[in-house]
Formats: sequence, C-alpha cells, structure tokens
Amino acid sequence: MKAADMDTQKSTAGTTAEPASESAATPESAAAKAEETLIHVLWINAGLSCDGDSVALTAATQPSIEEIALGALPGLPQVAVHWPLIDFECGPQGGADDFLEWFWKADRGELEPFVLVVEGSIPNEKLHDEGYWCGFGNNRETGQPVTTSEWLDKLAPKATAVVAVGTCATYGGIHAMAGNPTGAMGVPDYLGWTWKSKAGIPIVCVPGCPIQPDNLSETLTYLLYMATDQAPMIPLDESLRPQWLFGATVHEGCDRGGYYEQGEFATEYGSPKCIVKLGCWGPVVKCNVPKRGWINGVGGCPNVGGICIGCTMPGFPDKFMPFMDEPPGGKLSTNAVGMYGSVIHSLRRITGHTLDKEPHWRERGSKLLTGATRTW
Repeated sequence: MKAADMDTQKSTAGTTAEPASESAATPESAAAKAEETLIHVLWINAGLSCDGDSVALTAATQPSIEEIALGALPGLPQVAVHWPLIDFECGPQGGADDFLEWFWKADRGELEPFVLVVEGSIPNEKLHDEGYWCGFGNNRETGQPVTTSEWLDKLAPKATAVVAVGTCATYGGIHAMAGNPTGAMGVPDYLGWTWKSKAGIPIVCVPGCPIQPDNLSETLTYLLYMATDQAPMIPLDESLRPQWLFGATVHEGCDRGGYYEQGEFATEYGSPKCIVKLGCWGPVVKCNVPKRGWINGVGGCPNVGGICIGCTMPGFPDKFMPFMDEPPGGKLSTNAVGMYGSVIHSLRRITGHTLDKEPHWRERGSKLLTGATRTW
C-alpha cells in the first residue's frame, strides 16, 4: 500500500526527521513540512511470530490503517507503507525482490525518513554455528538468507523511530518462555533498553497478544505527527509503553470492577461478576482493553467473560502461569475485600431501600406537604 505518486522515490534522501522539542515549529510550518515529507514505514514481520499483530491492525478504526496510508487525517504527512501483509509487491506481479528493495534502499541510506516496525521476537542467532532461526529475504550477493537480527543491525541505526509491535517483539512473548531453544527476546533486549534512534526516540513498545488494533494505529499516528514537529516526544513508561494507553490497570477500566468492590466473585464462567477467582490478573496488569474494547469499542477479554492473562506485561507468559488459577495474593485480597464488601453491601441495601421510595409529600389532596410557604 502506497501514498500517491509512489511510482518514483521522490528524492526524499536528506529529509531526516528531527526529534520533537518543546520549541516546536509553528502550526503553519509544521503543516507545510507534513505536506512535503514522505515518510516510509518499513514493516518486518520475520521475527518469531504468528503475524497476529498484522492481522489485528486491519481491524483498527481509531484511526484505521487506510486513513493513515491515504493521509485522511488533518496534518498527517504522506506515508508509504511497506508491509508484507498487504503490499502488492509481495505477489507475482512485482515479486519479493521489488518489495525487499525498499529495505535495501534504507540500508544504503537512500530512504529517509523511515519508521521501522518489528513484529515477532528476535532469536539469538549466536547459539548455533550453522543455519538460522528466522530471516527476511536473501542477500543478493551470496544468495543466503538475511536473518532478522541482521536487518535490525542494518536498519535500526538509520531509522527515525523503531516500533516493536505485539508482545513477542516488545518483550519476547510466548517464544521467549522458559525452556525455549532459540534464546528469543524482545527488540529492547536485543538493541538495549536505553537505545535511542538517530532522532533521539526510545524504542516504542506496543504490547498485546495480539495487539489491540487501535493502540497500534494511534501510536503510529503519534509518531508520524512527531516526525513533522506536530507532537512532543512520545511519553513512555518504564517498560517503553505509551503512557496514555498503558497507564491504568485492566481492573480500573473493567465493567466487572464494581462486583470486586462489593465482594461478589464468579465461581463459573458465564457469570457477570468479577472473575478474579477464575484466574483473572486484571488488578495488576496494565492494559486498556476493557475500557477501549477490541474492535470499534466492542469486545475485550473481561468484557466478554475471558480472564486477563497479562499479555501486555514484560513477565508474560512465565510469571502468569498457570493461567486458570487464582493469582498469588488473590485469595488473601479477595477474602479481605469479601468481608469489606459484605458489610458495605448490607449498608447499601439499607440506603437503596430508602432511595427506592418517593418522598411522602408526593400525593393527591388540597394540602401542600412539601414545606413550601404558599404565597397565593
């Protein structure tokens, strides 16, 4: 998928994006810069991955990937998206060679500015003397596969920003669990947690297994505005997640939170009550899915009765297993809140019983009972 006039490169070499600063450009100059700038998005989905994050992004609505790629948002720069999931150059017409040429151009310094998106965990290729765990295209001179870690070595230093999408790319995910043979890790583990792009931007991690669609599309949009001085430095937490998306726990945005506070817990699936006793990690997991929903505001794990298994957290999956057991500390906390909740619930029943009745003065008759003084 490409923006208009993508039949040529548009001589954008040298148009590097500067890191956003507090002395940002005026709205007029920023808008003019956005109109002139063509930003390439190079998407590598060749880590250890199921491509679920690519599939999830197609469901984004706020904004949609179409709105990003077609520049339908005010002030958004022109974007050329080189994404294996949808790019026609991957097919028989152009073929893989044409598609990979964009990545080779970036490696040669002929593609600026560009945002590098990485999907899938990064295996440790130093663990073996021959063969490889995963790769992305072939070296044209040797005919040998170019490993995913090699592409990171080539492109990360030249990228305006690096975005790790999905839990595999951010923290290693399923492939990095105990006992795995690949030594898999997330992009921050590979490049370094304090790594910054040439524009001074830390690695941006948007976790999820798979990712919540709008969380990713919104983050990409923010970075595109940043690249044209229309947004300040992206605010990230200690795990490199966008703060405004991952600043609250699942529990804080969950429709079932009121049942927890009342000390009412589900003992089987299908109940509308709090599902902590069924294994939900919502009280400690940072994720906005219950509040945001999954597609167009609808769905989301606890919203449809599924427990939260902590897939947006760096410790996933090892620290959250076994998934179906009550979380450590859960028995103590739920017992404590259960005692509190039962007392409060009883008191609220009294209050509720009182509030369920109308005031005594609302009745027929010739006598005014409201306490007002008649002036007529």
